[in-house]
Amino acid sequence: MSQHSAAPAPTPTSAAAVATVAGHRDWWREAVIYQVYPRSFADSNGDGMGDLEGVRSRLPYLRDLGVDAVWLSPFYASPQADAGYDVADYRAVDPMFGNLLDADALIRDARELSLRIIVDLVPNHSSDQHEWFKRAVAEGPGSPLRDRYHFRPGKGTDGELPPNDWESIFGGPAWTRVTEPDGTPGEWYLHLFAPEQPDFNWEHPAVGDEFRSILRFWLDMGVDGFRIDVAHGLVKAEGLPDLGSHDQLKLLGNDVMPFFDQDGVHEIYRQWRTILDEYSPKLSEQGVPPQRIFVAEAWTPTVERTANYVRPDELHQAFNFQYLSTAWDAEELREVVDRTLEVMRPVGAPATWVLSNHDVTRHATRFANPPGLGTQIRTAGDRALGLRRARAASLLMLALPGSAYIYQGEELGLPDVVDLPDEVRQDPAYFRGAGQDGFRDGCRVPIPWTRTGSSYGFGDGGSWLPQPAGWGELSVEAQTGDADSTLELYRSALAVRRAQPDLGAGESVEWLRTPEGVLAFRRGEFVCVANTTGESVTLPAHGRVLLSSGEITEADGEAKIPSDTTVWWTTA
Repeated sequence: MSQHSAAPAPTPTSAAAVATVAGHRDWWREAVIYQVYPRSFADSNGDGMGDLEGVRSRLPYLRDLGVDAVWLSPFYASPQADAGYDVADYRAVDPMFGNLLDADALIRDARELSLRIIVDLVPNHSSDQHEWFKRAVAEGPGSPLRDRYHFRPGKGTDGELPPNDWESIFGGPAWTRVTEPDGTPGEWYLHLFAPEQPDFNWEHPAVGDEFRSILRFWLDMGVDGFRIDVAHGLVKAEGLPDLGSHDQLKLLGNDVMPFFDQDGVHEIYRQWRTILDEYSPKLSEQGVPPQRIFVAEAWTPTVERTANYVRPDELHQAFNFQYLSTAWDAEELREVVDRTLEVMRPVGAPATWVLSNHDVTRHATRFANPPGLGTQIRTAGDRALGLRRARAASLLMLALPGSAYIYQGEELGLPDVVDLPDEVRQDPAYFRGAGQDGFRDGCRVPIPWTRTGSSYGFGDGGSWLPQPAGWGELSVEAQTGDADSTLELYRSALAVRRAQPDLGAGESVEWLRTPEGVLAFRRGEFVCVANTTGESVTLPAHGRVLLSSGEITEADGEAKIPSDTTVWWTTA
């Protein structure tokens, strides 16, 4: 039996049809949100770099894929020291991506296609080329603008040592010393990431005022929400105390740090929520207006602390990094699903599920390697095994209650490009010792659209990171119409998800008894079974097969499910 043995309802192909299905007020509770990394999505002008016009040209593809919203990674004016996460002007588009008119056209076209647009917001730090920071350095000690960042005198006889022992996420100390206007070594400034990314001081009222204004600027442009970068990092512990430990990266995700997940961040988000609610008008007789949302990138020690960010008067969603970090193991997956649903239920927030993004190795490669290697992996592993598990994991994710995130190219089953030459790498963490592994470039290689061409349809002028040979066979063109392809699996899954009333929003699953290594749950008349073992299993069939990630066979009321395969059934 093939994965498409039971034909699902077709994906809506008109804006009206999509709006009918997904236009309700709480759309975000069950939304499938597609992350676009603009520099690697589509290049409209042949300069080798993706841009907003390229994204705009591919919006019909995303509509037909069946997603509800598009999250755009940063496209603001930036020196690109960290791929745009070092913002110099939050109200301008970087020329490499286009201009504000291009952003406006993209937002308008998306609205016509009933796709919502979520933009990245980077409030923890700016670029060192931001006007505030440039003036702060130029004006010297005592400049009021230095209070908008974390400038401090150094320790030691001549201030030659950093103010505290904090380490950068990208490696090395989290402090850099400036040269003062008179040419002497001067104060130090805090940067939890690259030196080109000085951290804002959120205790200063001007910082809050500025970001409330930025929110209104983009809301007035018509965006539907914001993904908040480093949402857990804005507030630092009073006095910036020493952490007293080296290898601090090993503590991340295990402890509350003096620079991450401080309780003071929540008051900031309560203020932001009042602004967003102004732009989310109430239901009216004329129809249901779009509701704007916040999504937090909040790396916290526990799911319970993540839930603090999505209390009713704060943010709408938070990424579930605990789920992303979970191995392809039935027991571990069930535990994180249960814990996630349990802690989100009291705050009334939907669970979110994500397998890949622009900062981690693609899950088709993570699952191709042994568990326990982390989320940045340098080896290709068993490609066939990784793809089989990735397809199964994607169906499992899309069956869980809540909202799901898809990273561009995962619908093509793309692996990470693990063999990029050192000379082409651009991840700033790669060039700093003792920081992140610095291998994020592998998941950022431009995606293939066609079988042939200088960049497999990405653009006419090559690509900013080299694409591997054979990339064309994974392209949209190559996979479209192939019933066994990963792209058609995603298209079918998203169509079924829209058509099945028991999928999407919800807060619980009913677990079914299964052999060890197999997950099975019921949601109304829908049943999902995932075999995470390396062997096929034979189980009772659960009605009519809607979809499966691999070949299954049925006979006498039983179904033989291959290893690393997920099946969707309906009992209706």
